[in-house]
Amino acid sequence: MSEKTYSNDEVQVVAFKLAREEYGVDILNVQEIKKLTDITRVPYTPDFIKGVMNLRGSVLPVIDLKKRLSLVEEPYSEDTRIIIVKVDDISVGMIVDAVTEVLAVGPESIEAPEAVVDGNASGNSFISGVGNLNNRLVIMLKLNEIIGLNSEVK
Repeated sequence: MSEKTYSNDEVQVVAFKLAREEYGVDILNVQEIKKLTDITRVPYTPDFIKGVMNLRGSVLPVIDLKKRLSLVEEPYSEDTRIIIVKVDDISVGMIVDAVTEVLAVGPESIEAPEAVVDGNASGNSFISGVGNLNNRLVIMLKLNEIIGLNSEVK
């Protein structure tokens, strides 16, 4: 098991929907949440990179999070949002089905990913844990893995 543990205080998490499941990322990594906007496709990028967008003069890559997590693709809706996250001075937009709320998750409510996903599964590297809030499960994501800071997409 990794050394990363949550502090004794609750973790603030931005919760969002992807293909009928609820996911969450640490609010400290979230810069802003935007409605779906124009995205310019960039050739020869991995298929989960939707393209780039202009955010107040800065060009940001945009990831289709459903493709990145190998989930079933569905058409975008009125609730579709782009969550702008920042990890290690890199900002990226992530397309999600809907942002639901900000949750406070206590460390005692978070199960390690090994308890949930087979340790040999490649998708396990994207999951930091699963929060159980009154029988409501929120899958906690590792943004540095999703963005690709530790892998092929540097």
